[in-house]
Amino acid sequence: MLGVLSKFQKGLEKTRSNLVGGIQKVVSRGKLDEEMLDDLEETLLLSDVGFETTEKILEQLAEQSRKKNAATAQDIINLLREQLVQILTVNRSDINTQKPHIISVIGVNGTGKTTSIGKLAHLYLKDGQKVLLAAADTFRAAASEQLAIWAERVGADCIHREPGSDPASVAFDAIRSAKSKNKDIVLIDTAGRLHTKSNLMQELSKIHRVIDKEIPGAPHQVLLVVDATTGQNGLAQAKEFAKAVNVTGIILTKLDGTAKGGIVFSIAKQLDVPVQYVGLGEKIDDLQPFDAQQFVEALFK
Repeated sequence: MLGVLSKFQKGLEKTRSNLVGGIQKVVSRGKLDEEMLDDLEETLLLSDVGFETTEKILEQLAEQSRKKNAATAQDIINLLREQLVQILTVNRSDINTQKPHIISVIGVNGTGKTTSIGKLAHLYLKDGQKVLLAAADTFRAAASEQLAIWAERVGADCIHREPGSDPASVAFDAIRSAKSKNKDIVLIDTAGRLHTKSNLMQELSKIHRVIDKEIPGAPHQVLLVVDATTGQNGLAQAKEFAKAVNVTGIILTKLDGTAKGGIVFSIAKQLDVPVQYVGLGEKIDDLQPFDAQQFVEALFK
């Protein structure tokens, strides 16, 4: 079994080669001047860190470099590491521990949303929690089938209805079932694509209203699934969801499949929402709880 740090290292190979390899090449000159800052900017942008986040990083790097008299390449890399950890350390509001604990999982189709729910259920079950899955993406028949397969695979119960059923009623039935069977966790899969963007957001809002009516204050978490390989497009999608619902955390999938994992810094900075889980491979245990310190350490190992 790979340790957590080893999993991060393995899953971040492409990003490490692209981002950190580029940074190390640039800073090897050892003097932080305008030319180096320009080259660092290019390296960060090519790794999908994003313009605004890159500018902030470089501004703080120049300031800290002057204050701490950074004279060597390693000094500059150490300052960069500190900044990257700081960006990823987004304060998370206290998570309600009420049982059943309701988690709504949202995001566009194709991001790995349903698969992430299955893997998240596996994590909770390993921790001894009793888990119920709710197939509230009733607009896509394959979504319910896929979630039911995952439920069977990990050993969780699953509530699903006929395609075209009211998604909010599926969520309602799941919560009622969770209460009667003393479940600890309810993971709700939601639609990722309806006819229009406003239609999708209205449907999500309706589901959350129904959940809140049944358990005041729920859903206790709203996790937005973002595909790391989509880069800045994924960030744009995330911003749209964040406007419509109260996103409490990010699941960043397919991080092992991209050299542009710098998007994680852009997401944390732009949305001010913590990354809670990252997908580092195809296996059932390749969804990992996110740790900013370990993530940056694995990048620079």
